[in-house]
Amino acid sequence: MKLTFLGAVGTVTGSRFLLEDDGLRVLVDCGLFQGYKQLRLRNWAAFPVDPKSIDAVVLTHAHLDHSGYLPLLIKNGFGHKVWCTPATRDLCAILLPDSGYLLERDADFAARHRFSKHRPPLPLYTRHDGVVALDAFAPVAPGTWHNLSQDVRFRLHPAGHILGAAIVEFNAHGRTVVFSGDLGRPGSATMLDPTPVARADYLIVESTYGDRTHDTTDPEDVLAQIVTRTAARGGSVIIPSFAVGRAQTLLYHLERLKAQARIPDLSIFLDSPMAIDASDVFCTHTDAHRLTATQARKACHVARYVNSPEESKGLDQSPMPKVIISASGMATGGRVLHHLNHYAPDPRNTIVFAGFQAGGTRGASFVGGADSVKIHGAYVPIRAEVVQLQMLSAHADANEIMAWLGHFETPPRETFVVHGEPAASDALRHRIDEELGWSVRVPEFRETAALD
Repeated sequence: MKLTFLGAVGTVTGSRFLLEDDGLRVLVDCGLFQGYKQLRLRNWAAFPVDPKSIDAVVLTHAHLDHSGYLPLLIKNGFGHKVWCTPATRDLCAILLPDSGYLLERDADFAARHRFSKHRPPLPLYTRHDGVVALDAFAPVAPGTWHNLSQDVRFRLHPAGHILGAAIVEFNAHGRTVVFSGDLGRPGSATMLDPTPVARADYLIVESTYGDRTHDTTDPEDVLAQIVTRTAARGGSVIIPSFAVGRAQTLLYHLERLKAQARIPDLSIFLDSPMAIDASDVFCTHTDAHRLTATQARKACHVARYVNSPEESKGLDQSPMPKVIISASGMATGGRVLHHLNHYAPDPRNTIVFAGFQAGGTRGASFVGGADSVKIHGAYVPIRAEVVQLQMLSAHADANEIMAWLGHFETPPRETFVVHGEPAASDALRHRIDEELGWSVRVPEFRETAALD
């Protein structure tokens, strides 16, 4: 058995791990690289192995840095099943076609405004490719073993993080290989706790926040202060948000604040067709989160849904203070770019980032204190207040990851630290080594490790 690290090493994006055993090839996650241009260019490179030679894909969850390359993998010849939880399948049914649509739209916008270096600019894949990819999905319930061959089987365990997120456990010839996926936070307001794991021969663990701990301030206290002071100066609150998971958590907190009259009675807009659809999925899969069906509906209905581009543009024309939640979470694309272009230059407004911002993204520039950001080929000055709410992160922090590792009854033979910026991965590696005494290392991009 061997494992090749095709992504999510040295970066938090592009999650792709190739597990091979006696001729069987299984790809764990099939994500897009995001952030710095040198990372995004990897999406355009030929896949390191022939997609036709891969026998199965197992997804940890639906976020595009874990699932977003699937349409291209399938277009280029992958012809087998994509295994995941039912909620992940339903979210991918939203995310993948939408991703293709946004790629097409961005290419068309670049062509019309002639700011791309490519003639003509082309999308990585299309909306149609995203729709076609859904035929390969094979949703399975967590906790049940499924055979990939005579000797290899897997099962999924709830990971928290977002709706349907899973820890993946493989058993092959008596050896156990566990992929943490993205671990959620214990005690989340909306998500399930990550499932404790007792043993693994080989462990692949994420490290997004491997060198940090989250602020423990009540997010509702902070949101109340932000909305109140912004409204008092006649401004609006713009929240670039991940459409899946983060948007629904924000709606939950804002609904509670409104119900308790802790914020002014402003209009709240959810300006993202993808986030709107994801909210519907959230209300459907009540077995995959903490909220009751009633609580979920109340949270989702606190916002006015903005579906059409014309309605979205109209938000920027209205001078009334408001809250706009719009994808994407790192301001890499979508309608939120038009809102940022309009609202960022005005000091009355507040831009709120509700979680991790990968290096090289616009979100990272905002929270890093940049004076301006490039949007659609032009630089936009940043004069609005900028706030980052780390306490709303859906990722376990360093202490929470270590607590999850503390459930292992015996040390794995080897632990591989992935899905983190270099400093975060190495910090977690050091803690695992010093505090647990495990054999642990941070692999290199495209490295192959033997799992003896």
